[in-house]
Amino acid sequence: MENLNLPLLESVEPDYINEMTARREPIEKAKAMTGAVAATTIISFGALAATAYGQDKKLPGKIVDVLNFALTLEYLEDEFYRTALGSGGLIPQDTQDVFGQISKHETAHVALLRSVLGSKAVAKPNFDFTAGGAFADVFRNYQTFLAVSQAFEDTGVRAYKGQAGNLKSNDKILTVALQIHSVEARHAAMVRRLRGETPWIVGDSRGTLPAATQPVYNGDGNTTQGTVNVAALPGSSAKIASQAFDEPLTKQEVLAIAGLFIRK
Repeated sequence: MENLNLPLLESVEPDYINEMTARREPIEKAKAMTGAVAATTIISFGALAATAYGQDKKLPGKIVDVLNFALTLEYLEDEFYRTALGSGGLIPQDTQDVFGQISKHETAHVALLRSVLGSKAVAKPNFDFTAGGAFADVFRNYQTFLAVSQAFEDTGVRAYKGQAGNLKSNDKILTVALQIHSVEARHAAMVRRLRGETPWIVGDSRGTLPAATQPVYNGDGNTTQGTVNVAALPGSSAKIASQAFDEPLTKQEVLAIAGLFIRK
């Protein structure tokens, strides 16, 4: 299995180039330890967090709420992959690099969001990745692990999309949120491929996932975009139209899904 090749999140404005250049040596050292993609992502995140956003007290309450919502999801994914990678014999050797890289990305996302939020960052919840026993062998059975991974990644993509409008008052934060969104989409496509699924969602089908994951896909069969029924256009169909547009999930819908994995 080839390494997961995800884009570098390097969109740093000119004002920050000098700081990034000054960090050249730490970047080179980090590459040797964690790989070029993860290292550059983490350093870029750190630079953005420290210089672009300033003190947490400057963040409007609406943006704080969105970032804490995102942080909760990133906490979940970060701990999920850390636990899986630490579960001996769970992940086959040929996909160790894939999930190792995904794990580094989720760790970087957590680090960024906590840096931006500062004292306003929510605490990490306690997680139950079995969802009360629905996925009892998630860290013993590779196929169960893959199924939960797909559900998390597909949820993350739709979750970031659903909150983008609430970040439009801050271009920098919106830009980085969209950078995270695109990486989550690449994670989802890779995991879906590993499970033998199409890289994209077809209608509101959960494919071969267990019934408990259906809320992840509800509403994704929509074929009307901007008042236009895309399925009725020449050469289109309901299947094509649903694949071509990914629908957002509301905050309430996402929390209902994530809540299955949070200990009360």
